[in-house]
Amino acid sequence: AAFQRPADGRHNIAEIALHHAYWLGQVESKLTGAPAAAFPVDGEDWFELNDESRVSWSSIALLVDGAHQRLIRAAVETASGARVSPLSEAERFDFVIGITGHAAYHAGQIQLIKKLI
Repeated sequence: AAFQRPADGRHNIAEIALHHAYWLGQVESKLTGAPAAAFPVDGEDWFELNDESRVSWSSIALLVDGAHQRLIRAAVETASGARVSPLSEAERFDFVIGITGHAAYHAGQIQLIKKLI
């Protein structure tokens, strides 16, 4: 079901989840000042996934979970001073609140897609 589209030209659940994982890594990079880790799927931002031939749903779920865990660790370490960030506290807050809103927005989309398919 993760690869089923609610309508032609619309994103599916797998694409939304992979998109979110990509941006979790980008925000982690911003917080830490380190280059973003290599993403396991070629491209950036949005990835067209019609089936599991490029990446499986279980791999996407693990990717999202790992990216969340790394971002949490980076946020905690930079907030505590255990890791130096190139950003001010206010900028770090903006990035963390932004990616949180991003997650909530796409979670709502996923719930709608589940109803539509």
